[in-house]
Amino acid sequence: MTFKFHPPSSVPTGQWIWVFASDEGGSHAKGAARVARVNFRAAYGASKGLTGSAYAIPTTDRHKSALPLARIASSVTEFLQFAAANPEKNFFVTAVGTDLPGVTDDVMGPLFAAAPENCSLPEKWRTYVSQARTAARTSPTGAPLTSAPDRNVERCPFCGHFTYSDLIMAPEIHCTHVVLHPK
Repeated sequence: MTFKFHPPSSVPTGQWIWVFASDEGGSHAKGAARVARVNFRAAYGASKGLTGSAYAIPTTDRHKSALPLARIASSVTEFLQFAAANPEKNFFVTAVGTDLPGVTDDVMGPLFAAAPENCSLPEKWRTYVSQARTAARTSPTGAPLTSAPDRNVERCPFCGHFTYSDLIMAPEIHCTHVVLHPK
């Protein structure tokens, strides 16, 4: 399986769907959301899912306060399922959610580790996505780790980063932070 990554601040040309972080009000006023509205016809008020030639993933509420990571992760999973169900479309994923306090590339990148081949991810997530995929293949229980919406996301008691609770319970890979930055 070949995965695509793109450089920062790039905007695709051609037949791409722009994947961006949205607020629950769908205002699309700044950053990648504004690009979605101006360049990819994202409709004002559309806060989640396909809109124009864009796909909105809500990361903040109407007042621009961060949504709980579990809700963001659930929306990411919905997007990944949509992308997998539409292999004829190409998705250009921006650095969704990384402008939120406490949500960094090493937290968001692994949420996209199950991205299908028709997605291009931010280059700065390459290491995190790659390591999350490796960790998923080497689960201590032997069961594949997935980003299904029924997985609970919580703060790791060892390092404080958000991760899946089943990873916290796995001694070898108790959280993505430890996998990505071993002591």
